[in-house]
Amino acid sequence: MNVPLLLVDGNNLVFRAAHGFPTPILSRDQTRDLTGVFGFFAILRAAVRDELGAAPEVVVVFDGRNGSAARRAADPDYKANRPDDEEARRPLLALPDVKQGLELYGLDWIEIDDAEADDVIATLVHAAAGRDRLIMSMDKDFYQFLDLPGVRVLNTARRPGERVIGPEQVRARHGVDPAQWVCFRALSGDPSDNIPGVMGIGPKTAAKLLAGGLSVHDLPASGRLTGAKGRRVQEDFEQLLAWRALIEARIDVPLPRVLTGLPSPTLPSPAEIIDKLDLW
Repeated sequence: MNVPLLLVDGNNLVFRAAHGFPTPILSRDQTRDLTGVFGFFAILRAAVRDELGAAPEVVVVFDGRNGSAARRAADPDYKANRPDDEEARRPLLALPDVKQGLELYGLDWIEIDDAEADDVIATLVHAAAGRDRLIMSMDKDFYQFLDLPGVRVLNTARRPGERVIGPEQVRARHGVDPAQWVCFRALSGDPSDNIPGVMGIGPKTAAKLLAGGLSVHDLPASGRLTGAKGRRVQEDFEQLLAWRALIEARIDVPLPRVLTGLPSPTLPSPAEIIDKLDLW
């Protein structure tokens, strides 16, 4: 039995729940904001119900406390644009209750101290080869895995009918194959991770440079690096390769045995979970 695997980008979902849930959820005495916890389970429950044809095995993956350390050692500017004040960290206050709720209802979660969730999910995607795998995240970096058979990305922030993203959607919208995604983003930039890309190279130019299945490694001998933009790529080529390395997810994170191949228990309503956690 091929039980589909739903890999949830936990931090991504917590932030979406805290900032994008339509109605604030407060404790009965109005002193605690429960939106992050309530929204997390509401969105996850709806995704399982509406987007998967069969009951999936669910694994939620959280960023490790020192997950970005290796990439920041390679490039101190990596994610340096992200705010780190009290308000920016507020959604993270929901994490202990979210994890407790997952454990309470038998859903697995994993957090590796020195790994980003992207790398853990990438490792699990490869470990589960042969299964249908759905990555639940708004992070486009996961598009790099859509050339693998059975892998799709689920962005629940999109309109119904457009939430499941496969290789054909990436090609139609961005003009590149998923296997070229890390090169495409290295050229054009990834603002969310503070990767600027080559000056003057936007998505359309990046797609043209990579047309025909080229990678950034092919560009110097391609004859395409002409004009002012081509010269910028040549001048920034070593930096371009470094950005590509930052964007490419690891697939070799040492992990405990986490995949069972069995469907996860069905979540009750988020209100029931909040009640069971004694948060009301």
